[in-house]
Amino acid sequence: QVQLVESGGGLVQPGGSLRLSCAVSGRRLIFDDLAWYRQAPGKQRELVAALPGSGTANYRASVKGRFTISRDNAKNMVYLQMNSLKPEETAVYYCKIRSRVSGRDYWGQGTQVTVSS
Repeated sequence: QVQLVESGGGLVQPGGSLRLSCAVSGRRLIFDDLAWYRQAPGKQRELVAALPGSGTANYRASVKGRFTISRDNAKNMVYLQMNSLKPEETAVYYCKIRSRVSGRDYWGQGTQVTVSS
């Protein structure tokens, strides 16, 4: 009964900031691999940021230095802080958890981020 629920999306001006949240229920995520993806209409889903259960965060080149992925194990939450947003980053953003035990991926329903003036 694993469930991921994203929140924090919305409409922002170019150069603005948002913090996305992902609430995970049904399992502990302490040793799971965490990630954020995004998908624009008509385009493939792409990896934005990843935080392995053991290791350091990884970011796609276009967001490095502006986005930060983090976790709060006590609250079972995953976050994505996004600064200096650009119009081309308009997309639905998805939270994903990969089980360390089974290797199965769990996805949230996504939250819409629109960057527009």
